[in-house]
Amino acid sequence: MVSRSRLRAADVARLGTTGLRARPMRAVLSALGIAIGIAAMIAVVGISASSREHLNARLAALGTNLLTVGPGENLGGPPVRLPADAAARVARIPGVRAAAATGRLTEAKVYRNRMVDPGLTGGIAVQASDLGLLDVVGGRVAAGRWLNAVTARYPTVVLGHDAARRLAIERPGGLVWLGGRNATVIGVLRPVPLAPELDNAALVGTTNARRDLGYDGAPTTLYERSTDATVPAVRALLGPSVLPESPSGVQISRPSDALAAKNAADDAFTGLLLAVGSIALLVGGIGVANTMVISVLERRREIGLRRALGATRRHIRLQFLAEALVLSTLGGLAGAALGAGISATVAAVNGWAPVIPVPVLVAGVALTTVLGGAAGLYPAIRAARTPPTEALAG
Repeated sequence: MVSRSRLRAADVARLGTTGLRARPMRAVLSALGIAIGIAAMIAVVGISASSREHLNARLAALGTNLLTVGPGENLGGPPVRLPADAAARVARIPGVRAAAATGRLTEAKVYRNRMVDPGLTGGIAVQASDLGLLDVVGGRVAAGRWLNAVTARYPTVVLGHDAARRLAIERPGGLVWLGGRNATVIGVLRPVPLAPELDNAALVGTTNARRDLGYDGAPTTLYERSTDATVPAVRALLGPSVLPESPSGVQISRPSDALAAKNAADDAFTGLLLAVGSIALLVGGIGVANTMVISVLERRREIGLRRALGATRRHIRLQFLAEALVLSTLGGLAGAALGAGISATVAAVNGWAPVIPVPVLVAGVALTTVLGGAAGLYPAIRAARTPPTEALAG
């Protein structure tokens, strides 16, 4: 009795790499299509995860318990004005830790010196500031010092990060032309993520602003810090506390929501990039299928000879299917490594902690393997159905 031929796993592995070893350049180019697709997908996911982790760390450091209050719209009526004691009113709300206000001085302008054209303001806003502002908004001084009870009485100014850059002020101690007279720059702030409007501001003390710059004491923006647990309750009381006669006349916002909204926009963009990566991966799969079809046509004699020596159709199918799986898996591994490398590089350039989810890497390689199997199925079946006599004759 003639025993049925068998194909061991080791034989399948060896046969599956025969075509790849015979034409390595073709194999590399075919695997490259798969690698580019999966690298794009993994890089997008990794960069998005690193960015999200960085944002979460920033929010954790800055806090999500800062609320801002400003005058709202008054349709058909006079402009809404916040009361001069708005910060004191808010500070009495249960759960509020601190409150501070700023008032924009519309008539006062700041220039590098008195010789600058009055129209070239650079968009820098001059604002009167409470002394506790920096602690409330989580700001930090990059150079010099913040306003105190003494300096707030004299013509001194603290510049926001962008304002200092536009005025070409690198360090404190110099003079700027503010409100029609010289003012000493005593400090320059670091960027304030939760209050970016302060980055392009020249901040003066309220005492100096009232006496010499025409400040009437009515703040234009109020900043408030509360405990995390009481943020919703405090938010509901801000309007009635600031303007009891017209609570709807104030606008309340949460700066951390803007950062969260930016993250949501980044997620939407990530979805778009993933779609593009999926298309690239599909094109790579088509390339694998094309390579396998050409391989079957070129190796008809080999197929016929193996069939004549006893190989079954199943053996032929396994051979070419294994070749497609090996080709796509190698491309997937290369793409995963490339995508992880790109993610780590982008994170390092931006100063983020690199976050590359391991399940995404595993899923990416598994996806390429499945795609390769699907792409190689038709060529494998076609090879198995080739009659031995035709194959040898061809």
